[in-house]
Amino acid sequence: MSLSPIAPITDIHLIKPAYQKRLFKLGIKNLKDLFYYFPYRYNDFSNIILIRDVRIGAMATIQGRITEIKNLRSWRKRMAITEAYIMDKSGMIKAVWYNQPFLIKNIHSGDIVSLAGKVSMDKACYLSNPAYEKIANSSTSQLRHTGRLVPVYSETKGLTSRYLRYLINLFMPAVTLIKDWLPPEVKDSQRLLNLESALRQIHFPDNAKILEQAKRRLAFDELFLIQLNFLRRRLQWENQPALPISFDEGLIKNFVASLPFRLTDAQRRSAWEILKDLQQARPMNRLLQGDVGAGKTVVAGLAMLETVSAGAQTALMAPTEILASQHFITLLKLFSAYDLNIGLLTGAQAQLAYRGKIKKVTKSVLLSKIANGEINILIGTHALIQKKVEFKKLALAVVDEQHRFGVAQRSALQNNVVKIKDGLPAAIPHLLSMTATPIPRTLALAVYGDLDLSLIDEMPPGRQLIITKIVLPDGRLAAYEFIRRQVKAGRQIFVICPRIGEEVVDIQAQKDFFAAKNNIFSTLSVKKEIKAVKQEYQKLTQKVFPDLKVAMLHGQMPAREKNKIMANFSARKINILVSTSVVEVGVDIPNATVMMVEGAERFGL
Repeated sequence: MSLSPIAPITDIHLIKPAYQKRLFKLGIKNLKDLFYYFPYRYNDFSNIILIRDVRIGAMATIQGRITEIKNLRSWRKRMAITEAYIMDKSGMIKAVWYNQPFLIKNIHSGDIVSLAGKVSMDKACYLSNPAYEKIANSSTSQLRHTGRLVPVYSETKGLTSRYLRYLINLFMPAVTLIKDWLPPEVKDSQRLLNLESALRQIHFPDNAKILEQAKRRLAFDELFLIQLNFLRRRLQWENQPALPISFDEGLIKNFVASLPFRLTDAQRRSAWEILKDLQQARPMNRLLQGDVGAGKTVVAGLAMLETVSAGAQTALMAPTEILASQHFITLLKLFSAYDLNIGLLTGAQAQLAYRGKIKKVTKSVLLSKIANGEINILIGTHALIQKKVEFKKLALAVVDEQHRFGVAQRSALQNNVVKIKDGLPAAIPHLLSMTATPIPRTLALAVYGDLDLSLIDEMPPGRQLIITKIVLPDGRLAAYEFIRRQVKAGRQIFVICPRIGEEVVDIQAQKDFFAAKNNIFSTLSVKKEIKAVKQEYQKLTQKVFPDLKVAMLHGQMPAREKNKIMANFSARKINILVSTSVVEVGVDIPNATVMMVEGAERFGL
């Protein structure tokens, strides 16, 4: 069979139209897509044993001859039952399938078969709903569903892993037509499989060792392409013009001297790296990483002050209104001694501040002041990237919690180019991204390869070490007592939940987890509640902490209500705040010393 790997599925007559539609749902449009549709796990059916060696409750793979197969009817349960008896040189065992009467058309008495399934007990041992396949010409080398590491794929209605295995095996000869684009010297130096072998082995591995080699080759390909894309983007970026911002030593020294605290060495180092970048005629593209409280905002503030003092504008984009409002207040305090107009623009509000004094304005007024250059610093949410927001001379864009924004969203802010007169080309704003997510340096360089990295790896003096603990279900009461002691000591608490409403029970996820792992968690019940803010708020206020002030916060609330709750929490009028991740990292509540995260495995790093 000779088929092009890019041949559309619709052109392959061996695949019926109904299955073509189902394959489309999985994103499989051609044979190459099919080969790159990797299993998410494997069933290890490779240990083939004699029938006499099966054990009740264990998985077993046996091979033998069918001596009898028939369909029965269970009137009590109203289901079809298929029974078969299989014999090898050591004995005989029964296999039972439920609601699969068609099997007697596929396998017959006298066929040699391979079966893999769980051994159950009812008067005698039997295999319950085992996977099956015929052994043709006494050869086991072509087994795909039993007798080996068997791939399991993400499925859709009407499209099973068994069918996908059949299809991939059927068209596997076409894998030789996929060009191995990785240079031989790279494969040799990294000791990688060739692409054809990797694709064959990822679907039908000969053993666990070569499966790991296949995974390594295909993972290397992904990372290699990501890095190439980063390099391409970096080269494109560096060829763009930017407005160079001259270093004003006196301005920076005076600002740093006016701060009520001393900058850490890490802050000074990061600030100097950023200020050097701003002097270049190509746009800066730098990631500033540091934990909550490490002092990223003041470092970004140095760059913003330098930029506006050069006669240009800066913008800071945050993922939530809460975080944007916090930055607005923080920068007002930092720049209270300077003649700067600072604006706040979100979906719900527009504000303008000068020398620490805030006044509400209409959005149209604020937009006009942004366009004519009166606004020196603009802070906001996604509202900053609306088409109607036009800057006169945007030279620095700061993006906080940059992982919350897509590439297109960050680019939209950068596309507010600086209009330079006298025939000179427009310039791209310098970009400073910030994150409090604790990414190891090597991982950060891999994931954000197109960015330069500045790391604030030390905390200001007096900051305590952050301790993270896992609390098992039987430790919940002790955790509540710890929270009560913290509140009694005058501290505040965050309780973070994955959902807003309707707690649900995730049973299958736990079954899959326990089936794959044999660890300390296996003693727990498979019933697992996915905590929701509304229900958790009711439980804490009514049963756990009825004597404390507990509030609730989530993204579906009106902006005014959210701001009021955060203001009350900041003013210490609330002891415990139950919230979704809408509060996010970066929210500055110094008196909140404990964050209890429910269902932590449902959140990213």
